[in-house]
Amino acid sequence: MRIGMDAMGGDHAPTEIVRGVELGLRHLGPKDEIVLYGLPEAVEAECRAAGLTDPRVRVEACSQVIGMGEPPVDALRHKRDASIARMAVAAGKRELDAVISAGNTGAFAAACQLKIGPVGGVSRPGIAVVMPTFHGPVVICDVGANVAPKPHHLHEYARMCNLYARLILGIAQPRVGLVSIGEEEGKGSPLVKEATALIKDDAALQFIGNVEGRDIFGGACDIAVCDGFVGNVMLKLTEGLAEGLFKTIVAEIRDEGQDLVQKFEPVVARIWRKHDFAEYGGAPLLGINGVVIICHGRSDRRAISNAIRVAVEQVRHDLIPAIARELPTRVEDAA
Repeated sequence: MRIGMDAMGGDHAPTEIVRGVELGLRHLGPKDEIVLYGLPEAVEAECRAAGLTDPRVRVEACSQVIGMGEPPVDALRHKRDASIARMAVAAGKRELDAVISAGNTGAFAAACQLKIGPVGGVSRPGIAVVMPTFHGPVVICDVGANVAPKPHHLHEYARMCNLYARLILGIAQPRVGLVSIGEEEGKGSPLVKEATALIKDDAALQFIGNVEGRDIFGGACDIAVCDGFVGNVMLKLTEGLAEGLFKTIVAEIRDEGQDLVQKFEPVVARIWRKHDFAEYGGAPLLGINGVVIICHGRSDRRAISNAIRVAVEQVRHDLIPAIARELPTRVEDAA
């Protein structure tokens, strides 16, 4: 197995990326390999600082870097030797089994779509995030790849996430919900109403109907399907709320005195680990003919290590071939 890692992507690159690779090696076998794409001087210096001499890690020199705020299309056009671009080209040639980046999401997704291409009958890829809840993990798709989807795109997301939940999360019969403004079937936008009809008629899916935002954390479904605009807002709102809530709880405990801090801080820390995005590493870009993992821009070494674990799991469980078998033709073409 060969995994490509964007060493220059993210707020803490290349330091945290290299340290994350060092931690993530435990998820690899003796014949597996991680290829670090980036500026050779910077990446090799970090490897020396970390004492990373494992033969399973090598550096692929790139002369350019795509910044987090650069327009994706322009950046890819003018920076063909950037780590993101080079990595996608290698994956398209089947020189890599998986690619990971915490860098410019738009550029990474666009590069993978252009250079790797779609799998099976998928017409538009979607970013699937595993959201930790008190009732277990929930897969939300899409969270930003497609902000103006068509109904059959949402149907494709439901089918791909159904496979992901079964193969990777071990959920035998995932319950699929469509995010809307009410549980009643007649509620929602024209997109939601048309997508409801498509998903409802798919015998391969256990469709439970519309779900509201609060239902996602109430255990109503295992998969929540939505357009990329709604999904991205939900994701960012949830991240901010969780972080703010835990900071408030910790501050209140500290105000009560050191005795209470010693009793409750370990409990709060355990709860935070269960609901921290870093535990899930990264989000798969489902629909691409290869394993593509998009990491949070703030990813630290623990998140990068877990992203490697997620990539390894998807390769070993043959997720991409399973999607190709499940969606051999586009939904709208088969209709």
